[in-house]
Amino acid sequence: MTKFRHLIWMTIAAAGLVLSVSQSYAQQPDVGDQPGLVPDDNVQLDPEYRRTAVLYRTTEAPGTIIISTADRHLYLIQGNGRALRYGIGVGREGFQWQGLLSITRKAEWPDWTPPPEMIARQPYLPRFMAGGPGNPLGARAMYLGSTVYRIHGTNQPDTIGTAISSGCFRLVNADVADLYERVPVGTKVIVRQKPQL
Repeated sequence: MTKFRHLIWMTIAAAGLVLSVSQSYAQQPDVGDQPGLVPDDNVQLDPEYRRTAVLYRTTEAPGTIIISTADRHLYLIQGNGRALRYGIGVGREGFQWQGLLSITRKAEWPDWTPPPEMIARQPYLPRFMAGGPGNPLGARAMYLGSTVYRIHGTNQPDTIGTAISSGCFRLVNADVADLYERVPVGTKVIVRQKPQL
């Protein structure tokens, strides 16, 4: 009987430890967004994530955006088997998604109002932030459908190539400004989790 009681107490203690660790983990600040941080323009992207023209086979029409979250790339289809490839930061685990949308709105130096779901997870975030260099949306934003998701710039260029966001797709400011000038409202956006064979 003593061994059984000891086993029960050990199980309760282990469960308490697991709960306290998971609760402290949930309360840790989310480093995905750092409002007010002014971007370091001297950050050098890994060559893999620098904007470049690439060969890209697809049946999608020129002007379509294809986002490959697994590869951390956004492709702007040019036609004739070519695309412009941009390095991106994507949603972290639990915030990744896929689908077919279109760009419904575009904004230069957009203001940022974090959605209620984000405020619930990160209560330290500002409720509103005017556009500018320290704004997490960066220099440009392209809004996707009626969702809370966007293709936007960043004030953290060192996060390109990582899975860190709450579901949006971030590019360095120079790249998002380039993409912004190339695509109109109504552009088709395909988000894929796994590479196409």
